Amino acid sequence: MSKRFVVIMAGGRGERFWPESRIARPKQLLPIVGDKAMLAQTIERLAGLVAPQDVFVITNAEQRDAVLEVCPDLDPNKVIGEPIGRDTAAAVGLATVLVRREDPSACFAMLPADAVIHDANGLRKTLESAFAAAEAQAVLATIGITASFPATGYGYIQQGEAMGNFADRCVYQVQRFVEKPDLETAQNYLEAGNYFWNAGMFIWSVPTIVAELEKSTPTLWQALQTIDQGLANNQNIDSLLAEHYPQLEKISVDYAIIEKAQNVVMVESGFDWDDVGEWPAVARHYPADDNGNVVRGQAELTDASDNIVYCRDAKHLVALLGVKDLIVVKTDDATLVCHKDKAQEIKELVKKIGVQEAYKGLM
Repeated sequence: MSKRFVVIMAGGRGERFWPESRIARPKQLLPIVGDKAMLAQTIERLAGLVAPQDVFVITNAEQRDAVLEVCPDLDPNKVIGEPIGRDTAAAVGLATVLVRREDPSACFAMLPADAVIHDANGLRKTLESAFAAAEAQAVLATIGITASFPATGYGYIQQGEAMGNFADRCVYQVQRFVEKPDLETAQNYLEAGNYFWNAGMFIWSVPTIVAELEKSTPTLWQALQTIDQGLANNQNIDSLLAEHYPQLEKISVDYAIIEKAQNVVMVESGFDWDDVGEWPAVARHYPADDNGNVVRGQAELTDASDNIVYCRDAKHLVALLGVKDLIVVKTDDATLVCHKDKAQEIKELVKKIGVQEAYKGLM
């Protein structure tokens, strides 16, 4: 069996979780759901599948120290800070360079840093099947999340014909990927039964992904070879990335490779999953009171219903009176109050705050 690695993409800004999430310490470095940073939880779920020293984290340069702080068992040499975000195709290419230097025949998984998954054993078993498929054949394996409601905020994977069993699970060809649908289309997908949520999890061998990078993104891959050559000459990786990374094409791996490839396969998830993309999603993971309020921290609520209160300051009390459907988030230096229906617009609010000189420290 080939050597296995996991590469975790942890470079997001987490703007929809402001003010708790900041550029230097975004969502994945916070206990948004659970008692540990979401990245730390992601790594813990891999126990028994890969060793901590075989986990890479690709983050951005200003978050690198914080990553090592919340995940002290990581090998510091495998925590890589991008000087600028160039989307996921560049991250996949960089990951491929780094893993290939460890073992040219290795298989590796690319996983997001901040999904909520309670069934770690189910995740490991699903990944085991995907690894087995990628080791046996030249395929790009992905994980399809069983849809539980007609979600309009996720992309979908249409399941094709079965291609075989690997590690006691059936692996299917992927018929196509589809973008985020409207509600009616999402309902049709749910009823069809062969459409799955796209969680952005990928598993492949180094030779297979190299072949796809050479075919679909030759300019990007050629630029990454310059970084690889610099590493072979013992140049500092931070200096190499600072010089070459900003020139890389900015494009997602889905558009650049996955949606074009003819050898994509899918393993159906054997675990729960939630990408927790905005504050209202937090309510799915905590008990509500009799009036539908979900509270993390100290709060007094009177004649209030269906609110979310988030305050990790044990010395601070949040009081709500006569309101409903609000999100209230209190941190040391900022307070957010917004209607649940406006949660998607928090990102735009953060941009507005960011252009005001007086508020620069709040980003």
